[in-house]
Amino acid sequence: MKCPFCSNTDTQVLESRVSEDGHGMRRRRECGKCKKRFTTQELVRKSALWVIKNDGKRELFEKEKIKKGILRAIEKRPVSMDLVNEVLDQVEQEMLRAEKEEVQSRAVGNAVLKRLKKIDKVAWLRFASVYMRFEELEDFEKWLEK
Repeated sequence: MKCPFCSNTDTQVLESRVSEDGHGMRRRRECGKCKKRFTTQELVRKSALWVIKNDGKRELFEKEKIKKGILRAIEKRPVSMDLVNEVLDQVEQEMLRAEKEEVQSRAVGNAVLKRLKKIDKVAWLRFASVYMRFEELEDFEKWLEK
């Protein structure tokens, strides 16, 4: 590990802790040359997860893209950002548990819908209307009947 102050590679770990989210390590280090202290983070690298879109295109799974959709759905609704982040983490974990490198976009959308329905019905309806691409009220009614 290089010291961020003097670029010396002789550093010593003083303290290690599991990160707050439990998915990595936080280490306090000291440079052997300049004696300055700094903190490093070690994160578990997850394998790349690809999403297969309805048109057959592949793109990397991006939590931020899903987050934007959820944020639009919860606009002016009493849903906290902590809850949104929890949903994002749960959806990501569900997709990773499938132990596949590729997942269908439908699986991602359904996972979000399942969680939003438990949190806020209005947000669930908003997300569903965009995700399912409803053009007419009848499309929405047919989907609700299913």
